[in-house]
Amino acid sequence: MSHRTGTEPVTARSALTLRLVLSLVALPVFVAGTVLFAVRAGASGPLDSPGPAVLVALAVVCGVLALVAAVDLLVIGRRFSHEKHGGPPAP
Repeated sequence: MSHRTGTEPVTARSALTLRLVLSLVALPVFVAGTVLFAVRAGASGPLDSPGPAVLVALAVVCGVLALVAAVDLLVIGRRFSHEKHGGPPAP
């Protein structure tokens, strides 16, 4: 067992509920952004402003952020499960 070197309390916990709320809000927003930017990119022409390349880049960014929110929801669910069942804390 490693020795504590910080000044945090022994029972310190992360703000899982806040992370849960933020991820639950972010996931549908970024999924919608991905879809909207992708549809708009498909319907835009080369002379439109913003151009299709910019819209595709925005769709990719939104898709990556949606993926991050989904993975965070899985991590939060795992940590809540460990807390509920009294298992060791998840890393």
